[in-house]
Amino acid sequence: MITLIQLEYIAALDTYRHFATAAEKCFVTQPTLSMQIKKLEEELGEVLFDRTKQPVIPTEQGKQVIAQARVVLQETSRIKTLINDLKQQVTGDLRIGLIPTIAPYLLPLFAGKFKETYPEVELIVEEAITEKIEEMLIRDTLDVGVVVTPLHNSQIIEYPLYYEEMLIYHHAEHPVALQPVIKVEEINPAEVWLLGDGHCFRSQVINFCDIKNIEPSQLPFEFEAGSIDTLMKIIDREGGYTLIPELAALEKENSKQIKSFSGITPLREVSLVYTRKFAKTRLIGLLAENIRQSVPKILLNKERGLVVEWRE
Repeated sequence: MITLIQLEYIAALDTYRHFATAAEKCFVTQPTLSMQIKKLEEELGEVLFDRTKQPVIPTEQGKQVIAQARVVLQETSRIKTLINDLKQQVTGDLRIGLIPTIAPYLLPLFAGKFKETYPEVELIVEEAITEKIEEMLIRDTLDVGVVVTPLHNSQIIEYPLYYEEMLIYHHAEHPVALQPVIKVEEINPAEVWLLGDGHCFRSQVINFCDIKNIEPSQLPFEFEAGSIDTLMKIIDREGGYTLIPELAALEKENSKQIKSFSGITPLREVSLVYTRKFAKTRLIGLLAENIRQSVPKILLNKERGLVVEWRE
């Protein structure tokens, strides 16, 4: 007879692709996990994993079985969630993924307050780029993500939270320092420092500034950063400019190195994202409410500017 434990084990092995790691995550010994998976394969009459490959990968039959196992496990988890909701209890784990251009600025605003309000909820936070968060949501290793939308992904549900302005951050002695605002057509692509590939904010900057081709740079050296803070520190020493999100600018309040654009207010839409399998519907509502209460109220107004898309 197929058991939920066996389904948990094959889902874990699919997630981590390594017997020892999967066993550790399931809090069992490797022989126990291996034996249960083998018993399930014998019960089904199918080999679910190709053990000759490193890392271990599911067979074609295994992929279909694992997908159904995740559905069963997700539906089973709804029972406990349903009971907690009926009792008006807010408990359980909430696995959240945030992208690097949101995490350092948003997390300090809401995480402590959320934990204080709902002490029985265990927040498990991971920082990753958008594509990784999407993958983890679909594989059910995350409950919810905080990313820039729209994603145009039919498997993902989007719950818009706030809209932050895209601002210019420049060297203190750059010529644009003399201008109160800057026209987008005045941006010189050869002077723009960019985040590395994979960051959605990089794509937004390229789209908004209409950077068709990355031309030979006038900057002192080539560098693609992994964080907004790194870019700002390099600009302070080396010159040039970049674009930064509004929450990052709040940490440099009253800075003369931050400018707005003239004639247009470019915005990025920040949303909670989750899959249709998501069972913790009450928790996601409470999280959304907490985040919206934690950011400056001006960020809740979508009508103050134009949302810049980053994905076609």
